[in-house]
Amino acid sequence: MIGLGSLIRTMLLSAAIVAFAPIAAADPYEADPDLATRDEDYAAGRKMVDVGNWAEAVRLFKRTELRNPDHADVQNVLGFGYRNLKQYELALRHYRRAIEIDPRHRGAHEYIGETYLSTGDLAAAERHLAALKEICLLPCDELENLEGTIAKFRRTK
Repeated sequence: MIGLGSLIRTMLLSAAIVAFAPIAAADPYEADPDLATRDEDYAAGRKMVDVGNWAEAVRLFKRTELRNPDHADVQNVLGFGYRNLKQYELALRHYRRAIEIDPRHRGAHEYIGETYLSTGDLAAAERHLAALKEICLLPCDELENLEGTIAKFRRTK
């Protein structure tokens, strides 16, 4: 026979799993996964990212930014596009803006850390790794990805 305490713990655990399931299903790099359904330039920009057309992705994301200047995901993808164009200062500016808007934006912390590594700034990358360790109470892809990138950076230096 199951005791009342055990039954309550099981019910609470089940409720927690149901409550956090949508969070786990969301795109880890987007705080607002529905933006693509509301903004066709953003959706088209994401398609350009998928095929590696960085210049066109940036052009489309800049159009989205005109309508959504204070949207962390827009700033994050602009940073991503610029990073892939090797325009690191522009990438860093957009990542910083994304983090200013949403200090807990996991994708922006991962990507800015990777960008800092591209410029040789290990200390700055480690600061964003520390931020992800504070943000990700459970293991998250962004934390694991940045840890792996930092480890690879250290092996090559």
